[in-house]
Amino acid sequence: MRKSIVLVLSTLFLLSCAEKKSDKNFVLTGNIKGLKEGKLYIQRMKDTTLVAIDSIIISGDSNFKSEFDIQSPEMLYLFLDRGVSNSLDNNIPFFAEQGKMNIETSLDFFTADAKITGSKNHELYEEYKKVMSKFVDKDLELIQKKVMAYKENKTDEIAKIEEEQNGILKRKYLYSTNFAVNNGDYEVSPYVALAEIYDINLKYLDTIHKTMTPKVAKSLYGKKLTEYYNERKKSGK
Repeated sequence: MRKSIVLVLSTLFLLSCAEKKSDKNFVLTGNIKGLKEGKLYIQRMKDTTLVAIDSIIISGDSNFKSEFDIQSPEMLYLFLDRGVSNSLDNNIPFFAEQGKMNIETSLDFFTADAKITGSKNHELYEEYKKVMSKFVDKDLELIQKKVMAYKENKTDEIAKIEEEQNGILKRKYLYSTNFAVNNGDYEVSPYVALAEIYDINLKYLDTIHKTMTPKVAKSLYGKKLTEYYNERKKSGK
């Protein structure tokens, strides 16, 4: 009987520990299939450099967890330290926001296999990137055609290709502007404006700036956009 009581109490203790809520406002969990040993870093952009804000040791278990406070929704990066291996496939960007997020991926295709859930800002950013990737693919096709045209000295064809490229660039800027305007109630809006179309016409930047909700305007990227917009407005450029 005594053993049964001890067993029950032990089980309840373990369950209470497992269910203990974090005192941090952001919790990131995830799994990297195939990773047995290694080190992960959570990074943020400071000025023009990525700096680590947390580190996670992987030893035998490919699951990971990181908890910390964030003041505002922000683009962070999950960096995999591959040691001596020099790979470009080692950094996953994710748009963090208060609450719980999860990243599932694999060691072999770290960025390509990444499935990220728990953030509306990230969900919107993924939609944005899908459309932008189509513009990039089309531009790469035109670059290849232009290289061949240069080799064959086809000046008329080169001019036509460059005209198509200018058209793609305009559509990219138009789509990015519409995306930022239509999502003014999310922090991804000022982020896209700053990261993707910072040199857009001041008139369009003004429209994006005005469509931000008060909550977004007070966010990290909202404040940065306001500061940048005021600088542009002051210089008249």
